Amino acid sequence: MNIRTSYVLIAVLAVVGTLSISSAYAALPPACVGCEGDAQMSAEMALLKEVPVSVWTDKITYDHESTIRVDGAVANIRIGTPVTVTVISPTNNIVTIDQLTVDSNGRFSTILNTQGNLWKYDGTYTIRVQYGNQAVSNKALIELTGGLTPSFVTPVPTVKCSPSELSIDGVACVPFSISGGTVTGARANTVDKSIIVSISSTEPGTITLNPSSDVLGGIFMVLVDGEEWDDVEIDGNQVTVEFPAGTEEIEIIGTFVIPEFGAIAALILAVA
Repeated sequence: MNIRTSYVLIAVLAVVGTLSISSAYAALPPACVGCEGDAQMSAEMALLKEVPVSVWTDKITYDHESTIRVDGAVANIRIGTPVTVTVISPTNNIVTIDQLTVDSNGRFSTILNTQGNLWKYDGTYTIRVQYGNQAVSNKALIELTGGLTPSFVTPVPTVKCSPSELSIDGVACVPFSISGGTVTGARANTVDKSIIVSISSTEPGTITLNPSSDVLGGIFMVLVDGEEWDDVEIDGNQVTVEFPAGTEEIEIIGTFVIPEFGAIAALILAVA
């Protein structure tokens, strides 16, 4: 082998070695999430895929002549199922309700305008989204400034209940019984059409509620500490719930709740 032949062989080996190393590195996965592109965006996209439904706005604070861009995403697309958007004012009144179409990427968006009588109060507005059933929901909070400040007064209960009944915001009485714990309070949720019972429990127990149909109707779901619960028996308007030790809140959800709750729930608007 002469010197010229040796140089050619060395050159060929160098090229082959380079190709082998490049191919090996090309087969390796990225060393970290976001190494290719923006790391924060990659992390946010990964998070969205884990949350059943997400919602966010372009800002947090607005005045009363603003447009609010609302965006959101769903983790699992359900063909033909819209996202229901409900805006609740600081006075616990519904400002607007809309249904949005989810695109092929699982995204939805809308524009809200803060001009108008229903947006006149300063304070925290809740933008609530629901995708299908009650369990798949989320919310975003925004602040409006530069408008009117609502005045509130504490309501005076108008209904007296017996020891075997729960007083719901002083408006209605609901018969109940409980073992394994004690009831510490009860209130209505007019947005979700439900009755929420607060309890103290140090051992497993059972609670039975029997609201009249004009107080809460169409009962179809029970949440225990915010989680959908299976140890439930629903017989007409009578609901029996088996709860574990340490339970703090039981929510009975229906399709109708007495309208008066909206007027006397916790705070009442005194000055329009």
